[in-house]
Amino acid sequence: MADLFDEPTAGQNSPEFTVTELSGAIKRVIEGEFGHVRIRGEVGRVSRPRSGHVYLDLKDDRSVISGIIWKGVTARLETQPEEGMEVIATGRITTFAGQSKYQIVIEDIKPAGMGALMALLEKRKAALAAEGLFAPERKRPLPYLPEIIGVVTSPSGAVIRDILHRLRDRFPRKVLVWPVAVQGAKCAPEVARAIEGFNRLTPGGALPRPDLLIVARGGGSVEDLWGFNEEIVARAAAASQIPLISAVGHETDTTLIDFVSDKRAPTPTAAAELAVPVRHELAAWLEGQGARMRQALSQGLTRRGQRMRDVARALPRAETLLEGPRQRLDRGGEKLAPALIAGVQGRRVKLADMSGALRPATLRRHLDADRQRLAQLSARLDPAWQRNLAGQRERLGNRVARFRPDVLHRQITSRRERLTARAQNFRPEVLSRDITRQSQRLADVLARLARAGEAAQERRRRQIEALGRTLGTLGYRETLARGFAVVRGDGDVVTSASAAKAARELEIEFADGRLKLEGKTDTPPDQGSLL
Repeated sequence: MADLFDEPTAGQNSPEFTVTELSGAIKRVIEGEFGHVRIRGEVGRVSRPRSGHVYLDLKDDRSVISGIIWKGVTARLETQPEEGMEVIATGRITTFAGQSKYQIVIEDIKPAGMGALMALLEKRKAALAAEGLFAPERKRPLPYLPEIIGVVTSPSGAVIRDILHRLRDRFPRKVLVWPVAVQGAKCAPEVARAIEGFNRLTPGGALPRPDLLIVARGGGSVEDLWGFNEEIVARAAAASQIPLISAVGHETDTTLIDFVSDKRAPTPTAAAELAVPVRHELAAWLEGQGARMRQALSQGLTRRGQRMRDVARALPRAETLLEGPRQRLDRGGEKLAPALIAGVQGRRVKLADMSGALRPATLRRHLDADRQRLAQLSARLDPAWQRNLAGQRERLGNRVARFRPDVLHRQITSRRERLTARAQNFRPEVLSRDITRQSQRLADVLARLARAGEAAQERRRRQIEALGRTLGTLGYRETLARGFAVVRGDGDVVTSASAAKAARELEIEFADGRLKLEGKTDTPPDQGSLL
């Protein structure tokens, strides 16, 4: 009985709740205070699982609240929520006991304008586009097979493993990884410093400069990828001298670095595929090209060989080539003796005509006429000589009067100096050097002339040998050796059946001998005898 009157200890009069009871009490309080509410905010992460429900975040610049749209409500909505939209959501606040958090069950959602983050993104995009950083002409082509690839990403995520695995499968290359934070406040400055750091490396140095850069990150919400929307990252990518591939987020994610990069990949794995070709495909292509080249070479040689054989068959026989020159030689030989006789006779006639003009009387008349003209000229010579001498004396007197002794002395001294200077050029040692130099040049010219003569002689010898071989190949005896035969009738070559029937005696020449047959006789044509 004493226990009934004992004072209770502190806290013993507080009711005890189970976790479920407490969660239910909180749920009733929240749902009772906030039956239906309208919330204005920006749509953040949006998730659409197979169940058909939609899970999303509503946020402003300081807070985030989770939201859910049930499958039945989703089908009735006029506007489907998308990340970055600013919306007005109507629903009721409730709690989710499984994670001890509250959320809004959205019953209706309508757009309220573009979100603050997306508005800021569009403003930056417009400013950078106005500067020409998105222009296609400033984008550089990617190297076909880079030796070194620089990767800017987190070293601990699955992205770097996917890139390395894909490169190893397609075409192994050297990879330099620059570790950076891929989200948060440190993301943008670290990514910008990584791009600038790779560009500052010296090509071929101890740490070589990459031939290609890949900036990669896995998927995420707009907030997670916001570091790649910063202006400092976009400008660093635009200023990069190394071709750059942007692989940020999944295929539907778009950031500012995607617009300024030289190539955008939908995923990091796709970036590795863009960076290098498939080694096996390249080897197969090279093998195919080699096979095509060998086939083309073989076909070309075959065509040229056939062409050469066709041309060889079209060449005339050696006998045909020599028939014309032989005939001209015979005609020239026939005309040579009469021409010599006619030439001698013509010269004899000319000699007789000239000897008739050389008679003594004629010569005496010519000598008398020449003596008379000489006497006339002698008579005129003495007065002319006297007049000429007088004129010379007069002109000499005038010249002597013009030249004073001091002037003559200076002229003589100047001419003596010029003569002395010229005499210096004719010293024996100078002349000896000139003679030696000219002799060396003459020897060089003679040596080159001798080499040129030997080369020309060798070239002519090879041409003659080639023509000889061609002549031997085209000769009719070589044709007989290939299975042909020459038919002669009465000493002439027979080329038709009618001529063979008309011949009295036929002769067939083979490569190893001749065979005579009887031709036209009193017996029928098919009873010829073999001789």
